[in-house]
Amino acid sequence: MCGLAACFAYHPAAPPVDRAALARVAAALEPRGPDGKGAWHAADGRVALAHTRLAVIAPGAQGAQPMARGPCVISYNGEIYNHQRLRRELEARGHSFRGASDTEVLLALYREHGEGMLDRLRGMFAFALWDAEAGELLLARDAYGIKPLYYSDDGWTVRAASQVRALARDPALRLTPDPAGWAGYWLLGSVPEPFTVHRQVRAVPAGGLVRVGAAGPALPRRWFCLPAALRRAAATPPVADPQRTLRTALLDSVAAHFVSDVPVGVFLSAGRDSGAVLALAREQGQRPRALTVAFEEFAGDPRDEAAVAAACARHYGAPHTVRRVAAAELEAELPAVLAAMDQPSIDGVNTWFAARAAAEAGLKVALSGVGGDELLGGYPSFRQVPWLAGAMALPARVPLLKAASRRAAGPLVRAAGLHPKVAGLIALGGSYRGAWLLRRALFLPWELPGLMGADAAREGLERLAPMALLASLLDPDPGCARGRVMALEAGGYLRNQLLRDADWAGMAHGVEIRTPLVDRVLLESVAPMLARRGAPDGKALLARAPARPLPEAVTRRPRTGFNVPLEGWLRRRRDNAAPALPPHVAAVRQWARRVAQAA
Repeated sequence: MCGLAACFAYHPAAPPVDRAALARVAAALEPRGPDGKGAWHAADGRVALAHTRLAVIAPGAQGAQPMARGPCVISYNGEIYNHQRLRRELEARGHSFRGASDTEVLLALYREHGEGMLDRLRGMFAFALWDAEAGELLLARDAYGIKPLYYSDDGWTVRAASQVRALARDPALRLTPDPAGWAGYWLLGSVPEPFTVHRQVRAVPAGGLVRVGAAGPALPRRWFCLPAALRRAAATPPVADPQRTLRTALLDSVAAHFVSDVPVGVFLSAGRDSGAVLALAREQGQRPRALTVAFEEFAGDPRDEAAVAAACARHYGAPHTVRRVAAAELEAELPAVLAAMDQPSIDGVNTWFAARAAAEAGLKVALSGVGGDELLGGYPSFRQVPWLAGAMALPARVPLLKAASRRAAGPLVRAAGLHPKVAGLIALGGSYRGAWLLRRALFLPWELPGLMGADAAREGLERLAPMALLASLLDPDPGCARGRVMALEAGGYLRNQLLRDADWAGMAHGVEIRTPLVDRVLLESVAPMLARRGAPDGKALLARAPARPLPEAVTRRPRTGFNVPLEGWLRRRRDNAAPALPPHVAAVRQWARRVAQAA
């Protein structure tokens, strides 16, 4: 896991790569890669790659990057879990290797298969690969978009980096705010790709690639499409034994995510997802240290996860560390959290402290249970979105009713202290994408002028086109209600918030966060039984997946999510200025404003 930067002056009249500017970008990435750094510059001065390294696989000098083999040079961030099998296949085809790194496997695989290599990779990755023979720079990301990659094109030169804030360190970029990115943030609490908060910077799509040649960057192209994978799954015959199928696939994924030359830990909450990851790891002979974050303000509250997590760790005989965070520490660390946040997000504080606990324990790698709810149908949205889309389908077809209901409901909602989303039930609730937006929304579209100004909100919503953006997450149609919600949750909330937050929060501490429940091979193994009408209860199957099922302390615990006591922090600062709203809604919205001020 690392940080990467790249620069390609593709236009004949473009000035050569500015070495000092690239060094500034790379310096901003050093927390991601505290174990080493390097740079490569083409002889003609028109291409350069930089890298900061967190040494996890083949930590010696033979894994240093940027790495050059023949006409190709790569700067790569991530881990390829099947690199040993791919190495054996390549050796059988005549390739030889100087070291044991997965980076060298990537270069050999590209020489053998070109961009077709992407479909053979199991892991999380983002890379910039310069092919001197083709005169092209290839930018690519993994299927789910676990690892980030951003780029900018000024018509002369393409620049790319692992983080937006790092790319912004290049003085050649004249950055201006992007109303579309900010509209996305206010709507959903994170910036939906491909947008960022800057007009000039875009994300390489998850499961996508961008080729940059002499004519500049081609349009992004997806090599993996999540809704298409779910559609194929819904069309396949159901599996005969769902429990056995899930257990086998989970064992395989957890084993793959332990491929490492350094110790691996597990983030352990009180939930089923992380508990199952720990149980399956212990079952396979792994002895990871389990790490739990507990906030002192939640002591004695159902949101305190420490006691249940400790019971789970004892149940599986795992060494366990509880990292307790007092109110004073939380408040003292928030400026550092905001400074590390690559793009504004209302989440990630919890992951920041979990990653800090891992770093304090001397760990570079930790497994997380993130993604289990999206895969196994654990969110209330799997029930609520289809119901709301059906119930509001007819009223939502009447344009005048949609507008009138919103205007009429607004004053009543405010007077009664109800959730503002009540006013949008008819306006948004008549389709899967609208119902999901209503379920996940931080603010509603008609509230944005008060946050951004009328002109910026109008432009932002026009360019963001939120309903069209969500429609793209359902193209092609996954074929059933469950598959549609899976596609929306994985392509929206998981991709743009949970995975991105895990990246910046983990890498700020030099900790690689791996996600065995966010895995393409796992998805393709279990989607035929989960992405279809009448699918079994995935979370119940998960609880029974280990040979020794999860303890009752975990399975009987009501779902609470991974909470952070921000309400108390905001109350102490007297920042909570919306008493007419439900307290939790007011706190989250005020925190969103605080994040925006720091961005």
